[in-house]
Amino acid sequence: MVSLSSIRQAAERISPYTHQTPIITNSYINSLCEAEVFFKCENFQKTGSFKARGASNSILKLSQQEKENGVATHSSGNHGQAMAWAAREAGVKAWVVMPSNAPAVKKAAVKAYGAEVIECEPTLEAREYHLKQIQEKTGAIFIPPYNAENTVEGQATCAVEIHSELHALDYILAPVGGGGLLSGSALATHFLSPKTKVIGCEPELVNDAWQSFKTGVWTASTNAPTLADGLKTSLGDITFKYIQEYVSDILLCSETEMVEAMRLIWERMKIIVEPSSAVVLACILKNKEIFKNQRTAVILSGGNVDLGKLPF
Repeated sequence: MVSLSSIRQAAERISPYTHQTPIITNSYINSLCEAEVFFKCENFQKTGSFKARGASNSILKLSQQEKENGVATHSSGNHGQAMAWAAREAGVKAWVVMPSNAPAVKKAAVKAYGAEVIECEPTLEAREYHLKQIQEKTGAIFIPPYNAENTVEGQATCAVEIHSELHALDYILAPVGGGGLLSGSALATHFLSPKTKVIGCEPELVNDAWQSFKTGVWTASTNAPTLADGLKTSLGDITFKYIQEYVSDILLCSETEMVEAMRLIWERMKIIVEPSSAVVLACILKNKEIFKNQRTAVILSGGNVDLGKLPF
């Protein structure tokens, strides 16, 4: 069980390596949403996403022997980049299994951080098969992208920073794919600001977390062709458990709504976010009646965009 103590220890552990990212507002977007919206900019985090938090926490907790064996994972991009970077910082060899349809910019970044990339078919089964092959050959330690206590612990540090700067929040919104960020945000909020409601945001085309949350029965991702490549993953048993207990709701948005929100952030806030980040603003704009006159923090989860394939 992730505790407030373990989250605070994680924050201290990773602080020499990660950024305390800024929280910014935009008056035009506030007027559009009829609410106070605070953007936690994890697109400014090391490696361009919140994933640096969980990856660095996981690697820093390894024993010396485990570090000598190296680390491995599977990822569509952001976790792979984060793990490759964290491994490089710790002087650890890294292998990353990536689906063939992962954005080229993310594959290039993983390689640039010094990890070895193994491409596979874009299915969870293929990812896990190749990961197992690497582990059997090298003895590498698996660093899960989301479904592990160490990962959730690290991702929770993002919400710790939010609550240290913002008080009396009504809502915190986070994207949900595998559920590491949403779980960590919900846990940290439960401990630090129990009156604040935590809501997950997801594209309609990959609404497995929404289905799982609404029915109480775990549902697998369909791996549909959404622009939000970082949100195609299914929840894990650990993250599903935390989401069931500590998350208030999960909201959905369409691909068009997500692209419109992404463009709005680029144009009005002058910052780069990827489609997976834009779901949070899209869900606020789609559900204005919920957030009207409310103090709402949203986590912009990352900014790793393939500039050759912009959706606008």
